[in-house]
Amino acid sequence: MMRIQKILKAGVAGAMVTLIAASDCAAGGAAEKMTADADIAKLPGIVLTQKLADGLPPSIKSSGVLKVATDLTPPISFHGEDGKLIGIDADIAAALGVILGVDVEMTDVGAGAAIVPSILAKRFDISISGINDDPELEKQVDVIDYMYDATTIMTGKDNPLGINGMEDLCGKKVAVPVGTFQAKMVEATSAKCATPVNIMSIPKMPDVLQAVRTGRADATVNGYATSVYTTEHQTGNGKGLQALPDIRLAVGYLGMLTAKDNPQLRDSVVAALQQMVDSGAYEAIMKKWSLGPLAVKTVKVNDAANMPAD
Repeated sequence: MMRIQKILKAGVAGAMVTLIAASDCAAGGAAEKMTADADIAKLPGIVLTQKLADGLPPSIKSSGVLKVATDLTPPISFHGEDGKLIGIDADIAAALGVILGVDVEMTDVGAGAAIVPSILAKRFDISISGINDDPELEKQVDVIDYMYDATTIMTGKDNPLGINGMEDLCGKKVAVPVGTFQAKMVEATSAKCATPVNIMSIPKMPDVLQAVRTGRADATVNGYATSVYTTEHQTGNGKGLQALPDIRLAVGYLGMLTAKDNPQLRDSVVAALQQMVDSGAYEAIMKKWSLGPLAVKTVKVNDAANMPAD
């Protein structure tokens, strides 16, 4: 773990959102076909690999479509100025489509808490989104660990309340996305406070950022890469916010989710991702979005227990 801590100190760290929800939520946008741009298509290893295509489940081979759920966590996955999905997950999804010989349809489901139920309900084949792996999540779905992650705190610009750690959230108004790993972290902190945290549970991450930006909330606890990216680029509702880059908590994995009864898809995706890792294409995509320090060397499945938080 010291190696990962050093990586995080050296640059940008990971992003976001662990999602375990009890009920299905309404979808966000329409399905969007992901096509590999020239800079992705030319990378080594991004070629049709028939052996991996042949290993896909019959239903996907017959339809020729891989249905992917995501939610908006820049720079992992977000909408560009033209409204199209962009980010590291969009690039990986498009590359997987080339390698596996299928069309990839990615849908922004609107709220992160909708992703696990949508996989369990077979509405989507897989999620490619910034979801924190943990052993409880692995009891529900298979988790393909495809990058590292950390968590930090975001405040208003210049950190007016002088928040320097989770303990400083006691007595503060803290906005968190519903059903997330970060929400659980805040709840655990609140339980230790003499004055509990005033937790504001909000379904969508953009609305969480808006609450902090407008002063309705004093802070939020969020994925490190997303927070740093939002601070540096002042994107969307992130204008006027500030990440606290010296705070790096809960180092672990981000994972893609597949249903437990769909091992063929899981194994095909793992092999395709490992092909990307071995060829250097995966690292190139990570560096494109300033996430190079968080690249994994081996794609693993359900490995959260081997990635302690400290």
